[in-house]
Amino acid sequence: MFELLPGVGLRLPGSAGTLRFGMDERTAQWAVATVADVRDGWVCGARWAFSAQYQGLTLDTYGDTTDRRGRHQDTPGLAGIGLTRDPFTLTGPSACPVVLRGINLFGYPTAEVSDAFSDGLPPTLRISDDGLYLTAVSLHAEPVPVES
Repeated sequence: MFELLPGVGLRLPGSAGTLRFGMDERTAQWAVATVADVRDGWVCGARWAFSAQYQGLTLDTYGDTTDRRGRHQDTPGLAGIGLTRDPFTLTGPSACPVVLRGINLFGYPTAEVSDAFSDGLPPTLRISDDGLYLTAVSLHAEPVPVES
């Protein structure tokens, strides 16, 4: 089970620990490597990025971000975490729960998840769906500005 911890980071499955915002790349990779193979990645504006596959989910992480346009603050260390479902698993709940406030985001239809969070989602969290189930969720160290 992955547990989203707004303002903190992401608790990894088993006893792999927690990815905490602000942690350095090596420490983050070490934690993820205890549950999955780590692959290099790329994110615009980030000094480092990597991903891993785990039970039908892709975990993407990046850090040491800068924004030349000044829309958000530069963030040292781990700045963003994303979990995306494999497209072939979107007909039902995901094999691995992704939990926020005790609710499995990838375990119920989008409408039910939305109803459960009628009081609103944290400003550092973004979700995507295909209409029936959530397909991706991302958590950021700082609120993400809304593109106009």
